[in-house]
Amino acid sequence: MSAQEPAAGPVVVLVGPMGVGKTTVGELLAERLGTGFRDSDADIVAAQDKPVSDIFIESGEEYFRELERAAVRTAVAEHPGVLALGGGAVLDASTRELLTGLPVVYLSVEVGEAVKRVGLNTARPLLVVNPRKQWKELMDARRHHYTDVARVVVATDDRTPEEVADAVLDALGLKQNPGEESRTSGKEKQV
Repeated sequence: MSAQEPAAGPVVVLVGPMGVGKTTVGELLAERLGTGFRDSDADIVAAQDKPVSDIFIESGEEYFRELERAAVRTAVAEHPGVLALGGGAVLDASTRELLTGLPVVYLSVEVGEAVKRVGLNTARPLLVVNPRKQWKELMDARRHHYTDVARVVVATDDRTPEEVADAVLDALGLKQNPGEESRTSGKEKQV
């Protein structure tokens, strides 16, 4: 591949826990970069014609993870824009390997903020009983996978989606589409 050829795969891949804002930030990034947005969970929902929570209840987590693995593989192969992965996608070793070398951004959030964002949302099948405790346990099991696959980590706590999108663009050294102006003051130090 010559230096002029674009790299294969998405221009940005967002990973992180549920409720961190991957879809919201991903849509903003796609708009600013003048490219498309794709969400692997949305792909699964469309293919199965049912919400993720129903897939978990009716067919179990193992079946959902199989669907997720296939959806991520397809999206990485086909989508050149911004791609958001479901919170548990990084649990799969073949998915983590697939992400090697891609511009992966881990959007992080602390437990208190995550619980405020996700609340007691019953559409989150892994947080049905005790959201704060279950979220913390999920993060203890997943955090190292997020950091392992990520090129950069961007904290989302106390930031608007626009500020997070700006931090992602800055961290990856990506340029916005002409006409799209940054919505923050540029005082970004810690991403």
